[in-house]
Amino acid sequence: MNPEFSPTSFAIRSPFITIALVFLLTVLSVFGAQNLYFRGDYKVFFEPDNPQRLAFEEMQNIFNKSENVAFMVVPDDGQILKASTLKLVVELTEEAWQLPLSTRVESISNYQNTYDDGGDLIVEDLITASTLDEGNIYSVKDVLSDSPEVYGRLVSREWDVTIIDTTIQLPDGDQTQQVIEIATAAKEIKRKFEDLYPGHKIYLNGMVVMNDAFAVAAQEDAETLVPLMFLLIFIAISIIVRSLWAAIFTLGIVIVSVAITIGLTGWLGVYLSTATVNAPTMITTLAVADCIHIIVGVKYYLGKGLSNKDAIQKSIEVNRKPIFITSITTAIGFIMLNFSAVPVLAHLGNMTALGVMLACVFSLTMLPSLLTIRPLKSTTAINHTIFLRWASMINRHHRLLLPVSFLVIIAISLFATNNQLNDVAVKYFDERSSFRQAVEVNEDKLGGMSNIDFVVYTDKSYGITDPQFLNQIETFAQWLRDREEVNHVLTFTDTLKRLNKNMNNDNEEFSVIPSDGDLASQYLLLYEMSLPFGLDLGNQIDIDKSALRVIALIDNLGSRDITALEREAKAYFTSLSSDYRIEAASPPLMFAHIGERNMKNMVWGSVLALILISILILFALKSIKLGGVSMITNLLPAAIGFGVWGMISGEINMALSVVISMTMGIIVDDTVHFLTKYQVAKSKKLTVKESVAYAFETVGMALTTTTFVLAIGFAVLASSSFVLNAHMGMLTIIIILAALLVDFIFLPALLIWLGDAKTVEKES
Repeated sequence: MNPEFSPTSFAIRSPFITIALVFLLTVLSVFGAQNLYFRGDYKVFFEPDNPQRLAFEEMQNIFNKSENVAFMVVPDDGQILKASTLKLVVELTEEAWQLPLSTRVESISNYQNTYDDGGDLIVEDLITASTLDEGNIYSVKDVLSDSPEVYGRLVSREWDVTIIDTTIQLPDGDQTQQVIEIATAAKEIKRKFEDLYPGHKIYLNGMVVMNDAFAVAAQEDAETLVPLMFLLIFIAISIIVRSLWAAIFTLGIVIVSVAITIGLTGWLGVYLSTATVNAPTMITTLAVADCIHIIVGVKYYLGKGLSNKDAIQKSIEVNRKPIFITSITTAIGFIMLNFSAVPVLAHLGNMTALGVMLACVFSLTMLPSLLTIRPLKSTTAINHTIFLRWASMINRHHRLLLPVSFLVIIAISLFATNNQLNDVAVKYFDERSSFRQAVEVNEDKLGGMSNIDFVVYTDKSYGITDPQFLNQIETFAQWLRDREEVNHVLTFTDTLKRLNKNMNNDNEEFSVIPSDGDLASQYLLLYEMSLPFGLDLGNQIDIDKSALRVIALIDNLGSRDITALEREAKAYFTSLSSDYRIEAASPPLMFAHIGERNMKNMVWGSVLALILISILILFALKSIKLGGVSMITNLLPAAIGFGVWGMISGEINMALSVVISMTMGIIVDDTVHFLTKYQVAKSKKLTVKESVAYAFETVGMALTTTTFVLAIGFAVLASSSFVLNAHMGMLTIIIILAALLVDFIFLPALLIWLGDAKTVEKES
């Protein structure tokens, strides 16, 4: 393309028109932001046809829904069996009914105690305000100790914690507004009772509270991290480039790119989520890289004595190809997130890819206009001496540096084998989160708040009262209880055994499953008719009594362990009988499976990204040798990054499984800019060592600056209280820093070692 008719030339000749056009485009796009809405519920992590989500929703449709708010009461003295604490429980149980959309409240106070009274079955609340004397408290302990339905679930075995569990009937679809309203009401109840009953702490957990924690984390990130990132980047650019206007212009490009991306996202009807709310952070860090290369180039050529317009034109001429290549490769990496099994990660990829390409366009058009209107001062040209000294050191010691650096890279990369996929959904939030604090207390006192719900289908009405079926359920429940990772099992067979004992004068010998199916059906009918509103057996038994749910409360297991428990439990039940169908579902199980599926999908996404990026670089550099060098160099930082992660953590969650695709394009930035400058030097008939020195002189400062700024941007992300975002930021920083070291040590040493000047010159 003739430079006279290029967009950059037009931007330099007509800067005010260019800026006006960009402003108009921004305004038109931003109108779409009014269509944006936020979804904070955990279901945004799952496709509508996700098998585990479908199984969970089928279970929710058959039985009472299991979304809940749990009030965990922890007395300071570690003793719940006293009048003040039990009075709190009674009152809080009543208050919990006031939560929006509540359909069921369970606690030790309204536990339906049953006993025989002269041949009559009595069903009544275990604790009431009128029965809170010392003698009754001892009898309460005896009843609870002998009630497996609640002992270990609603009251800890150490008698130091009790739970008031409220079931919530959330609507289908977007539940964000209802979740926020319910969580707000629950927090108000918590504050009220902590004030009324000093000496008690109340923690909130449950699925509704976890959903709210997603929303809170996203809001906190948007309100604190984005402004902090803008501030840090502004300061960093001002100091490193030594130009206040350079920082202002860069932020201008960033703001326009982010604003248009957000606006177009609204026009396309894509919602925001805990993942996508951080798209501005990623777009900003990547957009800055384009601007830095051009600004550093302008200052370099100003220092060489060129006029402002000539310096801008020359910087654009030298940087246009590498900026375009790196923007395309970065966009490809993020677009590959569409391979992810997690919808919101795909949304993040698409938004960031769009923002990166917008930043590329504006850095080549709007930035030259701004630099034309307000020229940078030539007196502040950057000193590149340190990079020439570094190049000299590489040239002298490349024969030693190449094998040593390669061996160090291999040694670090081997630690990547320590990494294993291990998602723990309830620990997606760090210790600053009140939800995570509740999770830790729950884990300490009750063993964990995760669960797997097993549903066994008989496919016939009243099939669950068949003694053979009930005995198999009892055997299965006992197998679960014997598992070390299982803390409690809620099963109807415990209730039925209690009813059989009650109907036989409370004789302990009859605390067994009735041998007569008709008798079991009669007990069930009698018991259900005696239960108060909201405490029926709909959470365990379906309407026509053809399916039964067994709920296992388990440790907060990682994805590997929870899926292993699911497989082994299903296999064990199938070994008992092949007459019944068993399914398992729960939100923790959904997250465990999605992590594994996401990892497998992203392997293919990463491979495709590598192929596309390698082909693009090969054509752009027009050199098989340099293309091969680039491909090798681009693989090493990810290997180093995951090796370091294997040393410091070893656990890969669903967010980290997409980091390779996400960072691949970012890594390419350093390599492509270095190699293109190397090629420019080769085209001037310089030797290999002189070409390496030229590359360091012209691009060394830009690469260092962009790496530093990128690290700052992702460090802000790493400070998020949402662990998925924080870990993504941390691993990305490691890989970005590794990329700079590889391109400053291994790459130039490799080029010199390959340094047959004539061969490279021919290919170039």
